[in-house]
Amino acid sequence: MAEGSQIHVLAAVKLQTLLQYRENLSQDSQIKLTLVHNEADARKALADSQKRTDVFVVDNNLGNVYELLKELRQTYPRLLIILVDQESDFAMPGHADDVSTSPFENDDLLKRLKRLNEERSLETLRADALPPVRNFAKSLRRAGQSKPQSAVEAIQELGYDYVAFYNIVPTTPPELRLSAQVGPSGITAMAPQQQDYENSLVGWVAQNGQSRIIGADDQPNHPFVRQQRFGSGACVPVGTNMRFGVIFACREQPDAITQQNVMMLELVSAQLASALAKQARS
Repeated sequence: MAEGSQIHVLAAVKLQTLLQYRENLSQDSQIKLTLVHNEADARKALADSQKRTDVFVVDNNLGNVYELLKELRQTYPRLLIILVDQESDFAMPGHADDVSTSPFENDDLLKRLKRLNEERSLETLRADALPPVRNFAKSLRRAGQSKPQSAVEAIQELGYDYVAFYNIVPTTPPELRLSAQVGPSGITAMAPQQQDYENSLVGWVAQNGQSRIIGADDQPNHPFVRQQRFGSGACVPVGTNMRFGVIFACREQPDAITQQNVMMLELVSAQLASALAKQARS
């Protein structure tokens, strides 16, 4: 099965229920499942740049799940989350996208995660028709060789104070080089020209292919947010099967970047990736 058609699921559940989850979720070839049985291992798996996670399934009895989901919702803005609460006949999602109270009856959990993943794809397709995205696609076609610069300038117009594009250079190990940026002159003059592929926020997103939102205390980070030159930042990959680089965008105020903001960044990055792929083939 092609990588893009698989749904990567991380399930954090009680040890005594691991077998049930494996049997329920592994029956479908579309599901690529990772199972853990405590919060620490779940955090480790989510933070691993080598592991992709599309849907996070968590048992309500695993610990302080409410605080965990509140944190994950901010850090991993596009992560789909399903809460399993078998002790309740009805539960509100809260910070989760959905709740399953009977995960093993009639493949309830499997159906929910596949439906959520399909809705996410449709949501992205609908948003792709928004005027700002269509206008950006047109401007890219006219941009010639300066497509990354056109992209960061378009993102700045969405209300960001600083935007950068780091290009992936296929060396061993790969290098992440700053190739386009826009922002205050004092900031652009001190922008790091490279980011570590293994130990930086930009490197994590380049490897993992998942978007991140960060504040000053988050790890991994970017110097501009870690040093509090900006209050919040978002990082999104450019390209899926072929990754061209990473877009990094900042706002002055803390907690000023939402899930909806990240979705728009991802749509712009998808248009940029398409343009760069066509440019590479020409």
